[in-house]
Amino acid sequence: MTTNLKVNIEAFYKVTYGLYIVSSKVNEKLSGYISNTVFQVTAEPVQFAVCCSKNNFTSEVIKQSKAFSISVLEQDTAAELIGLFGYKSGKDVNKFKGINYITGETGVPIVLDNTIAWFECEVVQTYDVGSHVLFIGKLVNNDLVDIDRAPLTYAYYREVKKGVAPKNAPTYIDKSQINMNISEGKNVKKYKCNVCGYIYDPESGDEKGGIPEGTAFEELPKDWICPVCGTQKSDFTEI
Repeated sequence: MTTNLKVNIEAFYKVTYGLYIVSSKVNEKLSGYISNTVFQVTAEPVQFAVCCSKNNFTSEVIKQSKAFSISVLEQDTAAELIGLFGYKSGKDVNKFKGINYITGETGVPIVLDNTIAWFECEVVQTYDVGSHVLFIGKLVNNDLVDIDRAPLTYAYYREVKKGVAPKNAPTYIDKSQINMNISEGKNVKKYKCNVCGYIYDPESGDEKGGIPEGTAFEELPKDWICPVCGTQKSDFTEI
């Protein structure tokens, strides 16, 4: 019973995760999503687990295809790629249009853009875990794309890229709670991306986007985009 459960949000950030693209295919329909819940569960045989929201279109695709791929993203993954696979639905958008990918032995797509390693698995067990479905997959193929580049972790994504988990992610936390913590006791105007929840803080600027520290939101160029999901400046709201 968790109705009156009190939690410390910061404690959740101490649990480590990576960021991946999990993909699948059924009846010529390709689908994929950003996941931070991917892990190896056994060594013999090699098996991986991925967790997918029941509201995520890819969940049904994996159920039907009984296969999925995991693309391990590099630390400098483009915001546009994260925005495409993390904040848009495969029901409405062809996420694989213009994307560099190969087809695996099971027929699933394997994203290669910003990928340093990948794994292809056949589903051997499925568990209903409430809001999400846990798929256990036996490894059928994999490859190392780049040995030198570092993987993208959720901590780096949150602390450096200033991103937050999509609503369908197992680690999603109500943005109103996050915003309250960020804004508390400060007079500096911050702005939130209405698509992905990224917070633009003038004190930090946007180093990767060439925006120096101390730049007010109003002073950002008209063509500035969210560094996490690539949405336009007009899609930001003051918090």
